[in-house]
Amino acid sequence: MIETIAGLKRTKYCGQFRTQDIGAQATVFGWVQKVRNLGGLIFVDLRDRTGLVQCVFDESVDRELADKAFTVRGEYVLAVCGTVRARQVVNDRLPTGDVEILASELRILSTAKTPPFEIVENSNVNEELRLKYRYLDLRRPDVMKNLLLRSRTYKVVRDYFAENGFVEVETPILMKSTPEGARDYLVPSRVHPGRFYALPQSPQIYKQLLMLSGFDRYIQIARCFRDEDLRADRQPDFTQIDLEMSFVERDDVIAVNEGLLQRLWKELLGVEIKTPFRRMTYREAMDRYGSDKPDLRFGLELVDLSDTLRGCGFKVFASALEEGGSVRAIKVPGGAQKLSRKEIDSLGEYVKTYRAKGLAWVRMGEQTTSSFAKFLSEQEFGAVLSAVGAQEGDVVLIVADAKSAVVFDSLGALRCEVARRLGLIEEGKWEFLWVTDFPLLEYDEEQGRYVAMHHPFTAPMDEDLPMLDSDPGSVRAKAYDCVLNGYEIGGGSIRIYNTELQSKMFDLLGLSKEQTQRRFGFLLEAFDYGTPPHGGLAFGLDRLVMLLAGEDNIRNVIAFPKVQNASELMSGAPDTVDDSQLEELSIKVWDYKDK
Repeated sequence: MIETIAGLKRTKYCGQFRTQDIGAQATVFGWVQKVRNLGGLIFVDLRDRTGLVQCVFDESVDRELADKAFTVRGEYVLAVCGTVRARQVVNDRLPTGDVEILASELRILSTAKTPPFEIVENSNVNEELRLKYRYLDLRRPDVMKNLLLRSRTYKVVRDYFAENGFVEVETPILMKSTPEGARDYLVPSRVHPGRFYALPQSPQIYKQLLMLSGFDRYIQIARCFRDEDLRADRQPDFTQIDLEMSFVERDDVIAVNEGLLQRLWKELLGVEIKTPFRRMTYREAMDRYGSDKPDLRFGLELVDLSDTLRGCGFKVFASALEEGGSVRAIKVPGGAQKLSRKEIDSLGEYVKTYRAKGLAWVRMGEQTTSSFAKFLSEQEFGAVLSAVGAQEGDVVLIVADAKSAVVFDSLGALRCEVARRLGLIEEGKWEFLWVTDFPLLEYDEEQGRYVAMHHPFTAPMDEDLPMLDSDPGSVRAKAYDCVLNGYEIGGGSIRIYNTELQSKMFDLLGLSKEQTQRRFGFLLEAFDYGTPPHGGLAFGLDRLVMLLAGEDNIRNVIAFPKVQNASELMSGAPDTVDDSQLEELSIKVWDYKDK
């Protein structure tokens, strides 16, 4: 018979009992982690979100109660009352390991089937199975700890911004579709047949309008949605710490956000973060690390060999340079002892996933070996080794391509992969960085037009304004990204705040006047009513908590995450809907095939 908690009140959570509670009467609620029958004694480990406490049922004290405890199984939900006493056999691995509860009452509140996997920390169970039964997976202490850390993050964020004069404002979830960047998730309107809302990719436009409205300092922990391919650090629905400030320049925004990160690391991890953070231009980051979000915990910097190898005898290098590309290398100190020929070949396959055609290499030793030395003169080969500073025992890895973007992407990823394989990354090290002076625009060859590097509301650098007509690809933006250990954790910019410049930006992006008016007319009109200079930033909260928790996948810090194909395994979303629902929305689905 299932019982109730009528008349019972929890005195403490399971994980909170200590020696100072000895002699006290206790009432605890929780799930059964383990049951052990030692003849006349039955031990039940009871678990809640704070930890475990051992409950003892002594047959010599209460035979009927012990018999009842004997029927208990794993994951049953219990209420236990009793007296806290010193534990007979101390368990140093548990915070509650010095005490136990001698039970005087037991109520079985809920029974449970045998779970499909054991509810234990650091489970190696297949992730798909865990996500199918995510409500059980969330009971595991390590997953629960991540969600509790996330909750504490919310509080620190809100406290910090409240102390700094920010106003928390909620912006709409159902909004106008203004496609420019990732795909929108669309929501059909029942009362406006044939028309659609979009779910916000960010509150960008609304928070700029709040600056125009005079709120001056805005903050929101905002839910956002992007219909894009998933990666380990992305989800279709995600959370941003979103902020905007009026009458500010870049350094003002950066200073506020460094303070937030300093507070988070201090209060959540007990780690002192030094400010100001290091800064690096986009150009420097790409040239040195092949990435606009470089991991600075190790070296392996890129070396440009383009001038050294221009006109050389190796066609792979020479043709890449003739076609306007580049040849770059990384040197792996001591790599000859750590990277076998087989491992170097596997790194060659690795860079191909970043569109590189292959990997040229040199292993320096008593007998230096190379994949390309025979195609170069002795002088040319020596110049390569000199340019990278290669010494005996080193390995040099080189990528050449007619597109420098391929060289940067592949070598930027390769340096991180080599560091992982060789254990060059110092654990517990936090390398914060601001990357600044991004290009305002980048040319999309598929679309045959410029697209915004960040978004179309980012202001160009004042000194680059004359180039908007003559050389738009060279214009730099008042944009800044916050990077931590190779992850972009936040990004922002100083915004355009006048109609003329904003209209010019839309022109550069290839939008017709009619398209601009239809998508953004309300914003341009608003700018005519007195708009302050403003700027802001958004942190990816999921990614931030992932790093704070020491995880490598944001699914581990989200209660009910999606998987690679954007589905949720537990509920089966997305799913079909009834024809009657579609009819109400004036929608018809055709040529549909169940995938």
